[in-house]
Amino acid sequence: MRHFSVVSVLTLVVACAGESASTTSVADETTSTAATGTTITAAGTTTTGVTGTTAEGMNLTSTAFAEGDTIPAEFTCDGENVSPPLTISGLPEGTVSLVLIMDDPDAPLGTWDHWVVFDIEPVTEIPRGVADLGVDGITSFGTTGYGGPCPPSGSHRYIHRVYALDTALGLPEGSTKVAVLEAMEGHVLAEASLTGLYR
Repeated sequence: MRHFSVVSVLTLVVACAGESASTTSVADETTSTAATGTTITAAGTTTTGVTGTTAEGMNLTSTAFAEGDTIPAEFTCDGENVSPPLTISGLPEGTVSLVLIMDDPDAPLGTWDHWVVFDIEPVTEIPRGVADLGVDGITSFGTTGYGGPCPPSGSHRYIHRVYALDTALGLPEGSTKVAVLEAMEGHVLAEASLTGLYR
């Protein structure tokens, strides 16, 4: 059973279009906030953003699943739909804030944003089902906060990325992932990622 929040009938149609291949009433995600896979890397480093590589020694892990493993159902729409615990190590000196983004590049209509949080105080542990982590951005479901994996079919990748910034962004709650990524430009000290699978 799917448990994600619905703000309106329109939001339900849009969300279902992105996460369900059987919905044909919405042809694209022009009414959603899904980004197009913009990648930001720390200056002078190379990161793929999909295989758990790190930048400047920073690393992102979880006690719930390892890189490339299946995400337990409790963190998806088939379970409690709560965010997984995350551990950040190797934060660079001068980190002022963190950005956390989780998205699905395998969604039928393009990259689907499941979690966007910015202006997070520098921390090394993000608890399971965390609330008030930072300032919530809007997801492709049309809501703020965490929306767990809910693929219509097949195996999807769910990429968790954490960015260490040398500034706070100061954007309003409900900002899109695109707006967050644009505001981050020139301020990324390091980046790390963790990818889990769900089908």
